Amino acid sequence: MENVFDVLKARGFIEQATHEEELRELLGKESVTFYIGFDPTADSLHIGHFIQIMVMMHMQRHGHKPIALVGDGTVKVGDPSGKTEMRQMLVYDTINANAAKIKRQLQNHLTIDGVSGFMDNNAKWLDHLNYIEFLREIGSKFSVNRMLSAECFKSRLERGLSFLEFNYMIMQAYDFLELYRRYNCKMQLGGNDQWSNILAGVELVRKADQGEVFGLTFKLLTTSDGRKMGKTEAGAIWIDPEKTSPYELFQYFRNVEDADVENCLRLLTFLPLEEIESLVQVEGSEINKAKEILAYEITNTIHGKDEADKALAAARALFGNSGDLAEMPTTEMAAADFAGGDGMNIVDLLMAAGLISSKGEGRRLIAQKGITLGGEVVESHETSVGADRFEDGALMIRKGKKIYHRIVLK
Repeated sequence: MENVFDVLKARGFIEQATHEEELRELLGKESVTFYIGFDPTADSLHIGHFIQIMVMMHMQRHGHKPIALVGDGTVKVGDPSGKTEMRQMLVYDTINANAAKIKRQLQNHLTIDGVSGFMDNNAKWLDHLNYIEFLREIGSKFSVNRMLSAECFKSRLERGLSFLEFNYMIMQAYDFLELYRRYNCKMQLGGNDQWSNILAGVELVRKADQGEVFGLTFKLLTTSDGRKMGKTEAGAIWIDPEKTSPYELFQYFRNVEDADVENCLRLLTFLPLEEIESLVQVEGSEINKAKEILAYEITNTIHGKDEADKALAAARALFGNSGDLAEMPTTEMAAADFAGGDGMNIVDLLMAAGLISSKGEGRRLIAQKGITLGGEVVESHETSVGADRFEDGALMIRKGKKIYHRIVLK
């Protein structure tokens, strides 16, 4: 079987690695136990996290053993990496609820059977540490000067770095040591913003147990001009279908910029590289076929074939081909709301459909010609929407260029 290191490198995942040649050799000769940590800062993982899950799936398909580590312990401190301010502290009930949902999401994509894959929670060892013993055994092995030179801390020193957050690197490094001792875990993986924390763990295992372990980071999901992907006007693209519907996920990737299609196909699908190269070596509007395949494959991987088929059908119906519009985001409303001479105010309708977060946002969008009803641009925020606007009991709203929503009378 092909070495998974070569697979990840060819697809463009790998950013940094400790002792690259030794790591590649290790992955080629034995089944390696590795881990990635997921702090339950929200009640779902988002599409940026899915890069990490894709790496874990590639590794597991090549015979390596993942540990999906849920960070109930570390989230109580908060990772300062990439943050300009301290993270909001979550109450314990929220942490537990978030963790339960994230565990289920990880189990949907990885084999967690206690043999070929594992799941653990760092609260198991972090919540019960004796502070003095921890300082003597672990704290003594860290240099404050070296920690302060780490990128995750340097960017925060001018704004202010709390002592609470300063402990995060040590706690994550201790996770690696615990997993090395418990599972013979030899690799920690993560996004490139975790490089300093991963290096700290590699060094701690070496100093504490003379263990030879490795770290590897991969690229974050970004656009061709360096901006993070996975954000929309409505917020993050979540993998929970209740927070981001399969149709919305499909539409997000159906509408990515042409320059980002190949990178997304490499990182977020399992299509062979030869097929990807063939799909993107086209000109003009032919790239839309590749975008449709990209959107379908991602939706299929995250939500399954049935949901991917429904999203594809809805997208094709929307753009004039055969398909089922019933699968696109829809809000049912009472016919009485639109009866009479006044009907419903357009801004109130946008609020009811969840297309805007405030009336002020609605008025701004309308002033910018950003709202279309049934193919007609809305000219005023005082526009009333009556029953005569509906065709066969349905009305299509478009927000901006890419967000579509149906209102259906009941």
